[in-house]
Amino acid sequence: MSWIEILMLIIAGLLVGFINTLAGGGSIISLSLLMFMGLPSQVANGTNRIAITLQTLTASLNFKKAGLLSSRKGILLGIPAVIGSIVGSYIAIDINEELFEKLVVGIMFVMLIFIFYSPTIWLKGREDLLKKKAGWIQYLIFFAIGIYGGFIHAGIGYVLLIALVLGSGFNLLEANALKVLIVFMYVPFSLLVYVISGDVKYSYGFIMAIGNIAGAFIASKFAIERGANFVRYVILIVVIFTALHVFNIIDIHSYYQRILE
Repeated sequence: MSWIEILMLIIAGLLVGFINTLAGGGSIISLSLLMFMGLPSQVANGTNRIAITLQTLTASLNFKKAGLLSSRKGILLGIPAVIGSIVGSYIAIDINEELFEKLVVGIMFVMLIFIFYSPTIWLKGREDLLKKKAGWIQYLIFFAIGIYGGFIHAGIGYVLLIALVLGSGFNLLEANALKVLIVFMYVPFSLLVYVISGDVKYSYGFIMAIGNIAGAFIASKFAIERGANFVRYVILIVVIFTALHVFNIIDIHSYYQRILE
C-alpha cells in the first residue's frame, strides 16, 4: 500500500466519520474508495465496519458525556436492530453498488421532504410519542432496519432518524445521538459475521478508522454545541452532494483515479 493510498483512506475516513455522525450516507465515500482500490464489494462492506465501529464508539462517548443518551426507550429499540443486523449480514453475499446508492438517495430524499416540510417536528420532537412505551410494531420496524444495516449499511443513519423522530418522538439532536449509539450496538455483531466469512481487509479498515475517529469526534462536538438546526442543514448539504454523485454529475471514482495517477 502506497503512502497516497494510506492518506486517501484517512481522508475518506475523516469525511465519513463527520458525515455519518451528523447526518448519514457517508459510507458511500468509503465503500466507493475501497472498491476502487480493488476490494470486492462484500470485502469492502465488511472492511468498512471496522472504521464504523470505532467511529460510532467515539461519537457515542461524546454524546453520553453531553447527556444526550439517557433514554432507556432508545436503547431498547436498538436491541431488535442488533438481531436484524446479524440476519442482514448473512444475506449480504454480494451487493450491487449502483442499486444500493440509488436506494440510499431515495431514502435521503424522503427524509429531506419531511425535515423541511415540517421542521418543528424534527427540532422539537413529539412529547406524546416519546412518553409511550415502544410497542411490537416499533420493535419490528427496528428489526427490519437492522437487517438493512447488516446488509448494506450505507444510508442507515437516515432510516434510523426517520424512525426515531417520526415514529418515537425524539427531537433531531436526541435522535441523532441515539442513531449513532444504535449503529454502535449492531455493527460489531455484523462485523463478526464478515470476519468469520473472511471478508475483512484489516489493514485498510484500521487505517481508515484513524480518519473516522477524528471525524466523529469533531462532528459530535459540533452537534452538541450548535444543536438540531445545525444538524438539519448538514443533512441538506449531504443529500445534495450524494445525489450529484449517484446521478453522475459528480464522479467520486474519477477523483480517486486522478489522485492515484
